[in-house]
Amino acid sequence: MNQQATQTLLREARRIVVKVGSSLVTNEGRGLDEAAIEEWSRQLAALVKDGREVIMVSSGAIAEGMKRLGWTRRPKEIHELQAAAAVGQMGLAQMYETRLRAHGLPSAQVLLTHADLADRERYLNARSTLLTLLDLGVVSVINENDTVVTDEIKFGDNDTLGALVANLVEADVLVILTDQKGLYTADPRKDPAAQFVHEARAGDPALEQMAGGAGSSIGKGGMITKILAAKRAAGSGASTVIAWGREPSVLLRLAQGEAIGTLLVAQTGKTQARKQWMADHLQLRGAVVVDAGAVRKLREDGKSLLPIGMTAVEGEFSRGEVIAVRDEQGAEIARGLANYASAEARLLCRKPSSEIEILLGYMAEQEMVHRDNLVLMKPA
Repeated sequence: MNQQATQTLLREARRIVVKVGSSLVTNEGRGLDEAAIEEWSRQLAALVKDGREVIMVSSGAIAEGMKRLGWTRRPKEIHELQAAAAVGQMGLAQMYETRLRAHGLPSAQVLLTHADLADRERYLNARSTLLTLLDLGVVSVINENDTVVTDEIKFGDNDTLGALVANLVEADVLVILTDQKGLYTADPRKDPAAQFVHEARAGDPALEQMAGGAGSSIGKGGMITKILAAKRAAGSGASTVIAWGREPSVLLRLAQGEAIGTLLVAQTGKTQARKQWMADHLQLRGAVVVDAGAVRKLREDGKSLLPIGMTAVEGEFSRGEVIAVRDEQGAEIARGLANYASAEARLLCRKPSSEIEILLGYMAEQEMVHRDNLVLMKPA
């Protein structure tokens, strides 16, 4: 990617997930860095004013809890880590809320575990909540819910959490702010010939070797987790920037297209990656049959699929699963993510969206399949 293309990618990013690490948030473990959080909040406010949507993934709860509890060494027992997180979350949330509010931004605290994103219903609920908060202009501050996690369900690091959130909300760019300038071809502390990597392809196996490999002393808990996070984020079409968190106005300069840190470029666009994933589904749990009017609206007008256009439901499927959309002759015209389970969909056939809440007792969405979650299939 040439410099102009790089600048365009960053300038045109509308939805941005920013992840900051514990060493930055807590000033190397000495407690929450008020000045740093104030500076990031200022930049987030400027981005929102510029029409961007932003989410902050922040570490720091355990380190802040340790300080408040007077602990000088990080405990090893999981219950003590959970206790520290519970204490630290109070300060972390308060600090972000105070600083963001001072810049006119409402904020929300969202705590996630791996189980939240592994379970289909909880995944969709988390996604709906975050997208709603974005629509409301609220900046979500996300952290792993360390007060309840165990070793088996921890994300393992907040770089991974940042990537999962980027995938969850279909972000354009993931920005990982760290205490390093970016990625080098080798450890610059040991190899004077190490060169800085300004740009590379996300998912390139060579990057993992540069970062020291998954089992090395260099990579453990360091750059390797950021490389793997970029690879994960690229799966949904999000590119990743790894940059020094104390670089002046780093977020604003990145949004203006300035080359800072290491840019790891996703090879497929956000929409293309999502729709290719749906199109490649080999096993579909079910389908909805639609009338000719719905076929026309989907194909010619690019509309969402509304319940009123459905005539029948085939198979058994859950909310969030990929289903086929067939015409009355049985031809598959599209596929997409179901907003309602099959049992609910049967109740909604031929019904206007205004009656969804009456029929089901709640309304998740007005559409059976939203156009953003639908891919048209080529005619046979």
